[in-house]
Amino acid sequence: MEQNAIGKLIIVSGPSGAGKGTICAELMRQMPDLVMSCSVTTRAPRPNERKDRSYFFVSNETFLEMVRKNELLEYDQHFENYYGTPKKFVEDMLSYGKDVILEIDVKGALQVKQNYPDSILFFIEAPSEQALYERLIKRGSESEDKIQIRMARNKLELAQRYKYDYCILNDDVDRAVGEIIQILKERRI
Repeated sequence: MEQNAIGKLIIVSGPSGAGKGTICAELMRQMPDLVMSCSVTTRAPRPNERKDRSYFFVSNETFLEMVRKNELLEYDQHFENYYGTPKKFVEDMLSYGKDVILEIDVKGALQVKQNYPDSILFFIEAPSEQALYERLIKRGSESEDKIQIRMARNKLELAQRYKYDYCILNDDVDRAVGEIIQILKERRI
């Protein structure tokens, strides 16, 4: 099947608790032509996550084999687990002219932008550090120690936001999603 148009990568990232997943879900609901990439991870599923929908959950050995075979667009290890984006699915969707959303961390986003300079990067920010902390507590999926590790990493990620095409304040999901949709429309997506 030949396509005239090549799809675009839409990358959404930011600190833990900024609301990336909520924003991506709403973008998918309002823009049904978008395709969501599913990341691969070595961490255990959270109670509300479904296998092969939220993430592909794999062993460390399987993940490292994917790295060895160059099957990932980007990958990183943090919070004692590996995370990455399977390359084949994304490249197939782009070749079919589909626009693909990647919900990935800051390091991965910047890796992808190097290889796909036409990618559109959105950095999602919470209204405050306290709001990030409260959102992580509300998840109920991690100990206080793990939350503190995430909060420390959040500061490092926030320092990278100037490298993004757009910074979106997630103080209201509907407003934030509306802002992203308007930007995508203006950029022809």
